[in-house]
Amino acid sequence: MKRTLLVTGGAGFIGSHVVRLFVNKYPDYRIVNLDALTYAGNLENLADIQDKPNYVFEKGDITDEARIDGLFAKYQFDGVIHLAAESHVDRSIMDPLAFIKTNVLGTATLLNVARKYWKGQEEGKRFYHVSTDEVYGSLGEEGLFTEETAYDPRSPYSASKASSDHFVKAYYHTYHLPVVLSNCSNNYGSHHFPEKLIPLAIHNIKNSKPVPVYGKGENVRDWLFVEDHARAIDTIFHNGRLGETYNIGGFNEWKNIDLIHLLCKIMDEKLGRAPGTSAQLITFVKDRAGHDLRYAIDATKLNQELGWSPSLQFEEGLEKTVAWYLANEQWLEHVTSGAYQQYYQEQYTQR
Repeated sequence: MKRTLLVTGGAGFIGSHVVRLFVNKYPDYRIVNLDALTYAGNLENLADIQDKPNYVFEKGDITDEARIDGLFAKYQFDGVIHLAAESHVDRSIMDPLAFIKTNVLGTATLLNVARKYWKGQEEGKRFYHVSTDEVYGSLGEEGLFTEETAYDPRSPYSASKASSDHFVKAYYHTYHLPVVLSNCSNNYGSHHFPEKLIPLAIHNIKNSKPVPVYGKGENVRDWLFVEDHARAIDTIFHNGRLGETYNIGGFNEWKNIDLIHLLCKIMDEKLGRAPGTSAQLITFVKDRAGHDLRYAIDATKLNQELGWSPSLQFEEGLEKTVAWYLANEQWLEHVTSGAYQQYYQEQYTQR
């Protein structure tokens, strides 16, 4: 094995795509997936690669310093790709302390242990912190977030991610820890926990349930296919300049209501329903507290420096996403029923 990498949060939505990409693309790497298996961690996401010889799963919490220290001692990691985080804005409004604990204290714990084990041996090591565009706050009708945009978080979630970003940069400047960071726009694709907009809408439309839309649906987001995000992470991890931040985006802005109407159209076609049937399920609900109006990422730096660009147009990616959910009804049923939480017990505890 040439390198051993720790991927935190690798059983989650984005993390599972990153783990799969690295395990399949780099057979000479050993990929250790650390996940606490909270509600958003689902090892069924990785059933197709769980028996690969270069893949290892470790259950654990990133705030548990003794556990993290033990893993560094055991595996002697050459790199960390840190994705583990509480990530749902609505949940952060209800329980902000949980987000502070995982996103801030957890990140600081990882940084501290990496610093301990890599001190004096930083050459060839890399700590990659994966963050969000929400740290930048809200845009008006014009303009884009760049890497120089001042932080202006508006929710407990984005505040916790902004804090963790600052800790990563502080460890670079203070201790010379070899770090890179990225801030990404909204992701969509397969294996997305169905509390988020697109998988929730797909699930509800399929079952003829109301499709909730905050306010008037005027909020704008930049959407990126999750497999393109995984490719960007691969590119930045291997080629990004130390100490730098790279914005990752799809150059793909959509109002929530326009996205939902497009999704309804695709679902009608896939399910053989009359045009307009699914749109009747749209239900406007009270707006989220502190709901940012618009996010839009300028990914020019990543494109010009490292040659990355999105591979799919949004309509194509959304059709692919819908097709996956309709073809994987058992996965969705296991998530909505909670049965997926038994997968670890069934597959790993007897090994």
